[in-house]
Amino acid sequence: MRIRDLLCMVFICLGYTCLVAQESELTIPKPNASQLAWQQAEMGAVFHYDLHVFDGKEYQQGGGSGNRTNPVPDYQIFNPEELDTDQWIRAARDAGFKFAILTATHETGFALYPSDVNPYSVRALQWRDGKGDIVGDFVNSCRKYGIKPGIYLGIRWNSFFGVHDFKVNGEGEFQKNRQAYYNKMVEGMVTEICTRYGELFEIWFDGGASHPDLGAPDVLPIVKRYQPNCLFYHNNQLAEARWGGSESGTVSYPCWATFPNPYSHAGDTHGDHIQLLKHGDPDGKYWMPAMSDAPLRGYNGRHEWFWEPGDEDHVFPLENLMDMYYRSVGHNSTLIIGLTPDPTGLLPEGDVRRLKEWGEEIERRFGVPLASTDGKSEVIDLVLPRSARINHIILQEDISKGERVRKYSLEALIDDQWKEVATGQCIGHKRIQVIDTIEASGIRLKIMQATSRPLIKEFSAYLVD
Repeated sequence: MRIRDLLCMVFICLGYTCLVAQESELTIPKPNASQLAWQQAEMGAVFHYDLHVFDGKEYQQGGGSGNRTNPVPDYQIFNPEELDTDQWIRAARDAGFKFAILTATHETGFALYPSDVNPYSVRALQWRDGKGDIVGDFVNSCRKYGIKPGIYLGIRWNSFFGVHDFKVNGEGEFQKNRQAYYNKMVEGMVTEICTRYGELFEIWFDGGASHPDLGAPDVLPIVKRYQPNCLFYHNNQLAEARWGGSESGTVSYPCWATFPNPYSHAGDTHGDHIQLLKHGDPDGKYWMPAMSDAPLRGYNGRHEWFWEPGDEDHVFPLENLMDMYYRSVGHNSTLIIGLTPDPTGLLPEGDVRRLKEWGEEIERRFGVPLASTDGKSEVIDLVLPRSARINHIILQEDISKGERVRKYSLEALIDDQWKEVATGQCIGHKRIQVIDTIEASGIRLKIMQATSRPLIKEFSAYLVD
């Protein structure tokens, strides 16, 4: 017998907690403060706005005619005469979103704030005499309505500067000098965003931000210096969250918040990696929770991140949005929905109504549980005040201490007998378990497998009609 095993037995016999036995608790991956806040927020919005919203044409992402490669002929078409970011954020709040992100730049390279380092910005517009600042308006509206503001920066593509997959077009010294200019400009823009608008909740580099060793701008040190409390998403050095593997607004189950690498390479959608993005790795050493994302206008064959004419009928029905909620938030993932202000500068009324309906339906279903408890043991009983009909159970771990549960079962006390009604693997921040409607006088959670002592933050029962 090894000395540490002998000591452990002695400590246990003396009634003390054995530090060696608790070693697994010390090595469990845990979220940092920004990751924890991001997961607890559960739902957010990303507002896509760019020059091509105003051209009346269908948005083209890639290809020879796409906005990634061809500059918009006349940037003066950008003219949101009724711009009202308060209206945008009220709609997000009514849906129950806790944070909102704005595309400060996207694939055209046009900046929605008056940049000192990027001449291709609202400062060059006739609109508001070049004094507009949509990023500033957006952040102020977020703070006005209690929504946490975040910023999305697209630096991988820039049709104005001829940037394709981080690389400036050209050859030789000409290309080298232009690449250096572009990198310095991007680093300057990141500094502007990080220093002008107060504390930010998330900075999202679309498609990642590559790595300075690969010739890309060096953005991570800037974000960490000026926005230490901000979620960083992401580059080849660090991902504090990961893409969940699709733009369906859902993730597969189980979906673990841990990952084997500190970076996720979200652009790699081949083979086993796409499954890793979807499911995570329960034995991963790094905390990297999954994002589920989808555009609100993604129904019936459409998938529109930007406003386009004639798309009003493609707003997801409420039933589909609730399914997203169950299979994102209810699968231990944070849900981010794409919203699309129109050329007037307003979020379309149909979109606003649907968001309000969604928030009200989530509240109707899950606002008040039939009963709720918590616990720190392998068996937790939820006693109901009387025999009640139940068809939904919500489980939550205290993820500030990591994900510990690996396998569980749920039993119901029916006619004085315990009967298994569901099983599962991952709980994490939230697991919404749907069961057949039963009438029971109690529900029991049995942790069948865990890496350390289970810490159940919430165990609640609901009846959803």
